[in-house]
Amino acid sequence: MTVKVSVVVPVYNPGPYIEDCIASLLRQSLPDDEYEAIFVDDGSTDETPARLDELAARHPHMRVIHQENSGWSGKPRNVGIEAARGEFVMFVDNDDWLGDEALERMYAYGVEHEADVVIGKMAGKGRPVPLELFRVNRPRADVMNAPLIDSLTPHKMFRRSFLDERGLRFPEGRRRLEDHVFVTEAYLTAGSVAVLSDYVCYYHVKREDASNAGFQRIDPVGYFRNLREALDVVEKYTEPGPLRDRLYRRWFRNEMIERMRGGRLLAWPEEYRHEMFREIHKVAVERFGPGVMTGMLPTQQVVGALIKADRYPDIEALARWEKDIRPHAELTGLEWEGGMLRLGFTGEMRVRSQPMTFLHKGEDGLLDIPIEAAGRDAVALQDTDMSARTGKSKIDLVVRERSTAAEFYQPVEFTRQRMDGDGPEKDRFRLVLRATSTIDPQSAAGGAPLARGIWDVFVRVHICGWTKETRLGAVRSEAARAGRRAAFLGAPARLVLPYWTEPHGNLSLDVGQATSRFGYDLVDLGPREMRVDGADLVTRLPVQVTDEIEALLHLSENAGAERTVSVRAVVTGAEGRSGSVLRAGLTDPELTAGDWRLELSLRDEPERRTRLPLVLTVGPGGALSLRRPHEGAAQQPVPPPRTPRPGLLRRAMRKAQRLTAR
Repeated sequence: MTVKVSVVVPVYNPGPYIEDCIASLLRQSLPDDEYEAIFVDDGSTDETPARLDELAARHPHMRVIHQENSGWSGKPRNVGIEAARGEFVMFVDNDDWLGDEALERMYAYGVEHEADVVIGKMAGKGRPVPLELFRVNRPRADVMNAPLIDSLTPHKMFRRSFLDERGLRFPEGRRRLEDHVFVTEAYLTAGSVAVLSDYVCYYHVKREDASNAGFQRIDPVGYFRNLREALDVVEKYTEPGPLRDRLYRRWFRNEMIERMRGGRLLAWPEEYRHEMFREIHKVAVERFGPGVMTGMLPTQQVVGALIKADRYPDIEALARWEKDIRPHAELTGLEWEGGMLRLGFTGEMRVRSQPMTFLHKGEDGLLDIPIEAAGRDAVALQDTDMSARTGKSKIDLVVRERSTAAEFYQPVEFTRQRMDGDGPEKDRFRLVLRATSTIDPQSAAGGAPLARGIWDVFVRVHICGWTKETRLGAVRSEAARAGRRAAFLGAPARLVLPYWTEPHGNLSLDVGQATSRFGYDLVDLGPREMRVDGADLVTRLPVQVTDEIEALLHLSENAGAERTVSVRAVVTGAEGRSGSVLRAGLTDPELTAGDWRLELSLRDEPERRTRLPLVLTVGPGGALSLRRPHEGAAQQPVPPPRTPRPGLLRRAMRKAQRLTAR
C-alpha cells in the first residue's frame, strides 16, 4: 500500500526532546491513512526504543526500525528510504518538529508544480535558518534563479521515484556534511524544485543542553575532507565558469570565511583557531579560483583574500575589531492607519557604541578597517579592493512569533543617507538607513493573519557584508511613544496591542490577548472617560477601530452570591485619531441595587476579559453612577474618635510595624 508521504526520522538517544517531534507528527492535518512516520532507531541506549515501540503499537501509521549504532545519520536515513511507501519522502530530525499542516501543504505544492524536491519554510529556535530563500514562494526554483544553495540540510520532501532513478542516498559512517553531498546532488539533477514560503513547515530546535550533533566542535581535518566531497559533486555536474564559482562561493563564505570572523573565531582556544585556519587555507588555495570571491560582499572578500594570502595575524586583528560591531535602530514613528500599523525607523552600524564610518572615495566609499599596510597589499594582490559598496546596503523589518520563532518579512521602503564628519573626521562619513514599513496583522504572516500570541519586532541591517539584527523600540521618539495604542481588527474582531517589553522597552505585538497587558492601557480611565448617559454606559477607549465592533460588557455583582450579567456593547471610531467610543445599554432587569465590577470582551471571545477600572453603582430606583474601586460610597456621618487604651495602642503599633516590614 502506498501513501502520499513517508516521514523518515533518524533517532539516537533524544530523551524527552523527541516528544515534540512525535506530537507534531500526530497532529498533521493530512489523514492518517495518507502518510506514515518511520523512526529508525540507530542503537539508542536510553528509554527511546521502548517509547517508539509503544507509539507504533497505538498508531498503525507510525513504524519503528531498530538497528545497531552506525555512528551518524546517513545510514538511518537510507534505511528509512528503503522502507518508505510514500510518493514523497520527508526527513525530520528527532529533536525538531513540523507545522501542523506541513505535510499536507508541501505534498500539494509539490504535486501542483511537478517538483522532485519541495522545501518548506523553516524557523529556528536558537538555530540559524536560511532567510533570503523564504522571502517569497518559488514554484520552479533552481540554483540559478534562487538561493537554494543556502539550504543544504536534508529537512525537505523528495519524490521517491527521483531518489531511485538517480540512485541518491546519503554517505554513511561517522562523518560530517553527508547532507551537503546528498542535497547538492539533488539540486543539480532535479527536474524542478519548489519552495513554499507562506507557511512555516519545519522548526529547527536547539536543545537546552546544546547536544544537537550540529553544535559539537568539529575536527578540522575530517570536516574539510568531507567538505571537499561536496565540492566534488559540484565539479561533477558543472563546467568551470560562473555557475561553479557561484556554488563554490557558498562553502567558502559559510564554512570558511564566517568561521574566521569576530566573536565566532575568538571564542575558540588559540591553538584550535590556528588549526582551523590551516585547514581552511588549504581548501581555499586548492579549490577556489579568483571568480569565487566575485560577488561576495566587501568584508567577506577582504577576509577571503587574507585566508588565501595566509595572513592569519590580520584575520585575528580584524576579528577583534569586528566583535564590537553592533546594529543600532531607532523607532521614529508608530501609528495605526486603516487597520495597518505604520512604523518609521532608522538603522546603522556602530563600533564600541560609536557610529561606524567609511572613508570618502568614489561613489561607494572605502572600508575603514584595521588592517596593516602589508595586509592591504595582500588583499590587493587577490584582485580585491576595499570598496564599501554602500549603495547595496539595505534594511529589513521582521516580525517573529516568540513561542515558535516563525518569522516573516514586512514590506519596507528606505533611503540611504550619508552624514559627513567634520573637523578631524571630515574625510569620513557614516551611513544611516531611513525606513518606513507597514504591518498588516490580517496578512503579515506570509499573506495569512498573525496567529494569536506575542510577535516581536526586529530590524535587520545589511551594510558592507555585515548583516546584524536588533530589536526595535528601546530607542524611540516621542511621536512613536504617543502613537502606541491597541486596535480592534478583522471579522471576527481581534485585539492587536503594540506594547513596550519590560525591562528593555522593545516593541512587541500582543495578538488576540495572549497577555493581560491590555488592562494597563485602561488603568487611567476615570469618570471623565466613562459616563452614564441615560440607560447607557459610554466609555472612551484608547483603541483604534476601522469598522464598528461588537463587544460585551460583563457586570459582576460585588455583594452576595457571585453572578455576572453580560450586555451587548458597540465600539465605534472616534473623530480623528483619539481612539474609539464604547456604548453599552444597561436596561437589563437583573441589575439589582448594589455595586457591579466591569469587564470588557469582544463578542466572539467572551472568555478573554479585561477589567475596567471603575465600579458601577445601581442605586434605588435604578439610578446609575460610577466611581473608582478604591473610592467609598457616599460619605456617612463619622462619630468622634475615641482615645484607645494604652495596651490596645501598643498592639496596634506592633501590628502596623509587622505589616510595614512585609
